[in-house]
Amino acid sequence: MTPVITAFAASPDRGRGLARDMGVRWACEEVGLDYDVRLVSFAEMKQPAHLARQPFGQIPTYEAGDLMLFESAAILLHIAERHAGLLPADADARARAIVWMFAAVSTIEPPIVEREQTGHAERDAPWYEARLPLLDARVRTRLAALSQRLGDADWLDGDFSAGDLMMVQVLRRLAGEALLAEHGNLAAYVARGEARPAFARAFAAQLAVFTAQSAAH
Repeated sequence: MTPVITAFAASPDRGRGLARDMGVRWACEEVGLDYDVRLVSFAEMKQPAHLARQPFGQIPTYEAGDLMLFESAAILLHIAERHAGLLPADADARARAIVWMFAAVSTIEPPIVEREQTGHAERDAPWYEARLPLLDARVRTRLAALSQRLGDADWLDGDFSAGDLMMVQVLRRLAGEALLAEHGNLAAYVARGEARPAFARAFAAQLAVFTAQSAAH
């Protein structure tokens, strides 16, 4: 049965591959899992049909028969656990890969997203300039620790895994930012992730949606 994921009909990331269906697409491509996509508008995301799949009115969702999942990391883990290619066979190595998935979304992503959202919502507020160094410092603290742990390795723990996929996708939110460039090994780590053929296929699929939407307008 071909799973169906939901994605933005008009993504606010403007084709940069930052919407959260990107990680799910990438995971499917890594393991060779065919999938279909249901595009939803912002209005449709708040309607009962979508809320039955995702109670918070977000994307992505993952539907395979009677199974309905939401939260991109949970969907990614489900895919990785059921298809070879994203989790090691060794039980301990498998557990460590899953730890890095949690670290990506629970430790690294929150200060990055807070900084990003503050820039969108509070840039004109009188306190923004004073708050920005604090936000930058929080991100730098996390990146410094991650950079030290990665060192000169290609991936976080042995071969490429679901942990790396999740971490690279989180770090991509800092693309073009000096904060990421301060750590050459992290910038190279992201570039290695983006160089994977599965990433390229997933990115092209998401970009095609934006391109079609732009052409329609």
